[in-house]
Amino acid sequence: MTLFFINARLIDPEAGTDSLGGLLVQDGKIAELLPEGTEPAQLFRARNIDTSAVEIIDCEGKCLAPGIVDIGVKVCEPGERHKESYKTAGLAAAAGGVTTIVTRPDTSPSIDSPETLEFVTRRAQADAPVHVLPMAALTKGREGREMTEIGFLMDAGAVAFSDCDHVVSNTKVFSRALTYARSCGALVIAHPQEPLLSAGAAATSGKFAALRGLPAVSPMAERMGLDRDIALLEMTGAKYHADQITTARALPALERAKANGLDITAGTSIHHLTLNELDVADYRTFFKVKPPLRSEDDRLAVAEAVRSGLIDTISSMHTPQDEESKRLPFEEAAAGAVALETLLPAAMRLYHAELMDLPTLFRAMALNPAKRLGLASGRLSAGAPADLVLFDPDMPFVMDRFQLKSKSQNTPYDGQRMQGRVLATYVTGTPVYRRD
Repeated sequence: MTLFFINARLIDPEAGTDSLGGLLVQDGKIAELLPEGTEPAQLFRARNIDTSAVEIIDCEGKCLAPGIVDIGVKVCEPGERHKESYKTAGLAAAAGGVTTIVTRPDTSPSIDSPETLEFVTRRAQADAPVHVLPMAALTKGREGREMTEIGFLMDAGAVAFSDCDHVVSNTKVFSRALTYARSCGALVIAHPQEPLLSAGAAATSGKFAALRGLPAVSPMAERMGLDRDIALLEMTGAKYHADQITTARALPALERAKANGLDITAGTSIHHLTLNELDVADYRTFFKVKPPLRSEDDRLAVAEAVRSGLIDTISSMHTPQDEESKRLPFEEAAAGAVALETLLPAAMRLYHAELMDLPTLFRAMALNPAKRLGLASGRLSAGAPADLVLFDPDMPFVMDRFQLKSKSQNTPYDGQRMQGRVLATYVTGTPVYRRD
């Protein structure tokens, strides 16, 4: 099927443009971007296109952008399928405009062997309507003692290696893993935190945490963890991505590392860009995430770092938790929030607050993640896969967590007024979601 999108507001993160026009899709790939007012009949004659096999989609001035590439999604297979399966995660991703999910290995058991990786790959291919790219654990059992078989795992399809929020505290083990990863050309994704300072923390240290009596961690723990990792990068020359930079104190170190030519990129989560520590309010556990929500000054500093390009990617850090693990005292409740479906409307808060424009947002949500993983997607250019999202950035709605497609519904945005709805999602030119 050939698709011809007309009257579209094209969001091109590679060119940095936001303009009206059309887009032609053939054989699952973007064939051409066309100027506003291109007549379909004239185009089909000029390209010798059989009109009987064409679907014309009138976007009515709504936004057409590359599909989101979301690094750091937790799907709870194997071990905790009652929290999230590949089918429900895939449906949630499609409804949220996410066309590629890069899954974390912090499952039960961890994805630390080729056999486990092949199992989840088969499950994803069978059940998910979007692209699924798996990460594998950096060390066996994510215990930080013995590195995994990185080469074999890459052969089995692993796109990156991470122990997620289990920081490898043994510096010698981490340095050896980085050295071996470099020899294989593997990307290591790390969680920059000083693990002993961060242990047991439920909030960021400060007046609010003290008044609430919550165990807290200083923002310096993030900088200390990042400083250590940067020193090891200088020593090993590995490819490295920091999964979440959430504090202003960590930004100068990141800037110096990039200026020194290290192969380092960094991301942040949509929750740390749109919420702050005060949102915890009266111990609302849906706002308990890892690392904990930061101060408003930190939030604004991180948003500016995304706008300037210092922080490369925005991700959902989708972490399903069931009711039993969330309906506990704040200190004991599990950390994490679902965000595949809320990533785009939450990002529209940054757009409507004029903190960044749409091409900048999609540079961080689609183009940069794709480039870091060596994917052809994430862009609106001829030859790129037709992974697309059509959305209305202004459509208002009230978030109802019980309408989410995820099995778990632990979203901090429940009951909040939001703007921005996905109208349709396409994966290699095939519609995988259309809003009723």
